[in-house]
Amino acid sequence: VRAHYARVRQNRQRLRNALAAVQRTPVIQTYTVIRTSTLSLNDAYSALEREVVFDEIDPRYRLMLELPQQETANSLAVTGALLGEAPGESEPAASLQDTVITGELAEISPDLHKRWHGALYALKPQNPDATRHFCTSAREIFAHIFDIKAPDDAVFAALPGCDTTQQGTPTRRSKIYFLLQNQALENEAFETFIDRDIDNVIELFAVFNAGAHGPAGRLEFEQLLLLKKRVEDALIFLTSIAS
Repeated sequence: VRAHYARVRQNRQRLRNALAAVQRTPVIQTYTVIRTSTLSLNDAYSALEREVVFDEIDPRYRLMLELPQQETANSLAVTGALLGEAPGESEPAASLQDTVITGELAEISPDLHKRWHGALYALKPQNPDATRHFCTSAREIFAHIFDIKAPDDAVFAALPGCDTTQQGTPTRRSKIYFLLQNQALENEAFETFIDRDIDNVIELFAVFNAGAHGPAGRLEFEQLLLLKKRVEDALIFLTSIAS
């Protein structure tokens, strides 16, 4: 119990420090969109924390509060790094090819597991297109999770009047609601947070896919670790919702 509360306090302090760093750092025009998206995600987390109150022993606590807090802190950390805030020191043994994702993607599709390891393989500092390749592969993984776990026909069958895109397919927000309904976790604040979280990750991908960072792979090692952690934890969060 003491270890749990110590971790909660540590995570909250990390989030506060990261938020303060993003708020005080001058905004480079290139990163205005990602900064706005990150602050919007933080607002969504604050709203979620006010509305959703669970005891730590409740099985919903980790999914609906602890993981969103981690997502928000990760987003603030990587945005701060892009804005020039010095990232914290990495673990001595940290590796860009190591991953805490085990069987989460494989349970959805073995191909997704292979794609993730392919994305990690591309994420090498000496690769001039490291982040572009990594983000392209990772974005495809996010899209395929929704395609597999919330296929259009199933969403329409469960939610006949759901919102649709210009192409006539269910919106991502509709698919998120479908996934939450399957787990009896319908909650508007949680739904909003998830939608903004995915938006934030996609905005991050857009920064690198557009080559806006200059040589897209030439980030410092610690910045690449933050990018990987942001995407990695977001995948764990989404697979937990989609399971």
